[in-house]
Amino acid sequence: MLDAAYEAWRSDQQSGRASILVTESAHAVRALNERARAERVVLDGADDGREIDLGDGSRASVGDLVITRRNDRRLRTMRGAWVKNGDRWLITDIRKDGSVVVRSLDRRRRGSAVLPSEYVAEHVDLGYAITAHRAQGITVDTAHVIVTSSTTRENLYVSMTRGRDANIAYVALDQPDDSHSIPEPEDVSARTVLYGVLQHSGASKSAHQTIDNEYAAYAGIDRLAAELETIAAEAQRDRFVELLLRSGLSNAEHQAVTESTAFGPLAAALRRAEANHHDLDQLVPRVVAQHGLADAEDVAAVLTYRIEKVASSAPRGKLGVRRRLIAGLIPEPLGPMGEEDRQAIDERKHLIEYRARALAEEAVEKRPAWLRRLGPPPTELSARESWLSEVSTVAAYRDRYGIVSELPVGCRSTNAAQESERRRALQSVRAAASVHAGMSWRRPALESSSISGP
Repeated sequence: MLDAAYEAWRSDQQSGRASILVTESAHAVRALNERARAERVVLDGADDGREIDLGDGSRASVGDLVITRRNDRRLRTMRGAWVKNGDRWLITDIRKDGSVVVRSLDRRRRGSAVLPSEYVAEHVDLGYAITAHRAQGITVDTAHVIVTSSTTRENLYVSMTRGRDANIAYVALDQPDDSHSIPEPEDVSARTVLYGVLQHSGASKSAHQTIDNEYAAYAGIDRLAAELETIAAEAQRDRFVELLLRSGLSNAEHQAVTESTAFGPLAAALRRAEANHHDLDQLVPRVVAQHGLADAEDVAAVLTYRIEKVASSAPRGKLGVRRRLIAGLIPEPLGPMGEEDRQAIDERKHLIEYRARALAEEAVEKRPAWLRRLGPPPTELSARESWLSEVSTVAAYRDRYGIVSELPVGCRSTNAAQESERRRALQSVRAAASVHAGMSWRRPALESSSISGP
């Protein structure tokens, strides 16, 4: 995108149009400025080889475009205008004492000024490319704007309103914002990046806005689900350790499992199996006895794979019974545990289901593009409730994984755990569409969800 913006800017310059490059990164600004100046020097040469040092560490000569970075009412043009922060100039002469003669590029404020060497050394930069902050007040024929996911909506507005004739955004897709979750590779497009930019405000927030933002961050399903799973992992650890001890593992294998970094995924697999109505006291010994484990590099990882494979479907006698899932998505931690842990898990379960339902109701009201694939809400009461339950699951998945695509569940998952939940959300998409169509679509023996409304 830097190259594309530069080539377009250069074409405009060569055709006689006043043009500017705008980007967020100070490093990119310097690289573009140095590139533009190097190319100009190669084509035009440096007048008598005279150069002067600038405040940004670069050098300039006659013919270069520069920008002043400090207001100084003592420095005036021949027409009486004074030098301002953000003014762009063309260098027309470099005097022997180091002062620089510049001509204003602002059509409304024509005239030349003399900038003392001290001012030039501290408060003048090359002006081919500028940051969005410096772009305020500048008007040109065309603006070429490099946009990344870290761009704020305020800076995007400033940058995209500099050109009289054209303002073109060059959207970079390979620079994710570290402060947000990274979307799936196929889910990144100019549209999704710009959507994120429009949600990214750099303006100071009021106390009320700050409270709302903090609430949104802490009430998000991604945060609540992470808390629930962390509490469950601690609450169920001793039980699972004891279960594995009775499963037929040798003492050495049992120790290796409990000390493995894969014990967490194993515990999560056990939790998912139990949510799918498997009796762990029967399942785990059977899985351990399937094959020997003597040659396994990581016994916990092997057991996780085996349990996931066996527990992907319900046991005999439970076929057709839906899994016990929170918001149709997250396996509910079951089994005995301390009263305090159970209360903490139940609280988060309620908050997740409440938020999922609230997001579904909001989607029905606002009708985003992703909801259209699930059809309009049925008018019959029981059908509408069934449809809303499926929409809540999709909304919960989107909230948990930060999906902004117009596709209901995005394009792809990034790990096995997300893929499992993505499949559940896709089944909810099909179920919702079937409810609307009046079809008798049979969901595979899978999830159960009790979506509680406000």
